[in-house]
Amino acid sequence: MMIPLLDEMIRDADSIAVAGHIRPDGDCVGSCLAVYNYITENYPQKTCRVYLDHVPERFRFLPHADQVKHPGKKEKQADLFLALDCADRARLDSAEPVFLEAKKTVCIDHHISNEGFADENYIFPDASSASQIVFEAMQTDAISKETAECLYVGIVCDTGVFQYSCTSARTMEIGGILMGKGINYPRLVDRVFFEKNFTQKKILGRTLEKSSLYLNGHAIASYITQADMKELGAIGADLDGIVSELRSTKGVETAIFLHEEKNGDIKISLRSAEYIDVAKIAANYGGGGHARAAGATVKLAPDVILSELCEAIRQQMEQE
Repeated sequence: MMIPLLDEMIRDADSIAVAGHIRPDGDCVGSCLAVYNYITENYPQKTCRVYLDHVPERFRFLPHADQVKHPGKKEKQADLFLALDCADRARLDSAEPVFLEAKKTVCIDHHISNEGFADENYIFPDASSASQIVFEAMQTDAISKETAECLYVGIVCDTGVFQYSCTSARTMEIGGILMGKGINYPRLVDRVFFEKNFTQKKILGRTLEKSSLYLNGHAIASYITQADMKELGAIGADLDGIVSELRSTKGVETAIFLHEEKNGDIKISLRSAEYIDVAKIAANYGGGGHARAAGATVKLAPDVILSELCEAIRQQMEQE
């Protein structure tokens, strides 16, 4: 992986803006906060602003998560804009105007669908996560415990705690280096993966109760409506991790989780174990992701979506 040091990228910039994709996940939040921490710790003379539309509650314990901002109407122009874990400019959401006004833009990403929308683009689809790429762009000796915590969370979120196929020997090596920074890695994993509040437990239970097996038990699917959400007092963030819970069902290769958004759209989340390329399936609906984890948002009836998804999975199964 050939990527310039972050230190070189920011050398001529006095003001730096950092942002990730809309509805940020652990890798997005982790990579953005890691870069923010690295810059503010090692270059206090520079101004750094980090933008995300919303930080899920389970990541708000990360160092300096309270510094995340929402762009205002009269945001100051940035000398450099770093777009992290974002495959498309429009997915920067409210930070897109800041990107367009920046003097120079850089994109660091690992999504294969990213065609390169910045002045400089460092896109490595084989990397486990944006956080792994960000690590490679940092001077190891300059990575603090706080920065290491953010990077570790980003990596474990996109690798399923080093279980997904995107995990490489280098990913594991980086994990070891970050552990050597003194982070409490068991507690970090517990907080972002296993710790659930009561509402999250209830919505998971409802999802499992409504789930069904398809394709002779090789696929599992469930659908959560806005009525379910309202009844249980759940919000969107409470659905994090549910599709992975479905995928862990014995004998299942592919999990399909559908949930109704407030505007009536249906959000599709897909996970696979070994051979179904869910990114290809999600691409049919304008979505994307990775071979084993992908998603999309559509305006179709749930039963229609489910039928189409099962057919796409079946076709891939027949090719195996």
